[in-house]
Amino acid sequence: VDPPRPAGLLGDQLALTARHDHLGRDPVDPVGLGMGEEVRQVRAHHHQGLRPAPGQVQHLGDLRRGCVAHYQRHERELAQPKVVEQLEVASTDGTMIPYFVVRAEDTVMDGSTPTLLYAYGGFQVSIRPSYSGSRGRLWLENGGAYVVANIRGGGEFGPSWHQAGLKGKRQIIYDDFQAISEDMIERGLTTPAQLGILGGSNGGLLMGVSMVQRPDLYRGIGIGVPLLDMLRYDKLLAGASWVGEYGDPDNPEERPFLEQISPYQNLQQAADYPRPFFFTSTKDDRVHPGHARKMARLMEEYGHDFLYYENIEGGHGAAANLDQAARRLALQYAYFAGELGLIDYSDAE
Repeated sequence: VDPPRPAGLLGDQLALTARHDHLGRDPVDPVGLGMGEEVRQVRAHHHQGLRPAPGQVQHLGDLRRGCVAHYQRHERELAQPKVVEQLEVASTDGTMIPYFVVRAEDTVMDGSTPTLLYAYGGFQVSIRPSYSGSRGRLWLENGGAYVVANIRGGGEFGPSWHQAGLKGKRQIIYDDFQAISEDMIERGLTTPAQLGILGGSNGGLLMGVSMVQRPDLYRGIGIGVPLLDMLRYDKLLAGASWVGEYGDPDNPEERPFLEQISPYQNLQQAADYPRPFFFTSTKDDRVHPGHARKMARLMEEYGHDFLYYENIEGGHGAAANLDQAARRLALQYAYFAGELGLIDYSDAE
């Protein structure tokens, strides 16, 4: 279940720029959920400020009013200087798990800062800080912080980091993520009321598990092109090829663990969940949109609030072109901005 690819810029709609590492090498594994094709290379020096592509996002509209970000071309300029700090926390087994906190230089992490935490946690995919013009302009330069979690399941520290979370050992991945969430709160960097989490594909499973296991930690949850029914995932599309990662639901020795962690089967009617934002694609040929659909339908049946967006095109990237990528990305950031307090849409309730 590969993370989606970076995206670019088109006309006067918001889209993503290509993301390269701070040395200007080939694109690294994405930190966020940019969609579409790369359209230009951008070099970023995160210690001296990020240099964006020619054009900037000028406005982030209200999700509920259907507004999207407005993009206006102008001469190249330096964005606000950014600060990147690396912290670590002990997980439940004592292993130290690192994470990066990215913010604008003038953003003070005093506990009131809207903070968005991203992770993937699977398939030996390494998640490293990387450049995103849209994230910088829409989130960091509006006063938010962005956190990258290097939890197990990835490849940041070699094959053993990945293998530590395979099949029935996978709860340690979710423990790592929750430990980072708790550590940020305990350090006073943010609070549950200002903390949102984001992930897609395998990271969407991480989001679903986090929601049902620790809903008290989060205010907003972005669940993209997710796996959510882990007792039937192997029957849908490419799911059978992931049995080596997750385990086999038809194997009586491996099924009990999947029953414990599967978000769909563990959703509770009486629980108090944050309002999640599901986004998927009708034509996703990798993770079936039925995962997001049935989870949203069950939440509706149980009386839980949620937001849902399904693009009818686009495959696993949930967008077929840059226009669609721009709209989905604007919805994503408007959702988090409203839930975590960067914008106020209370008058639209």
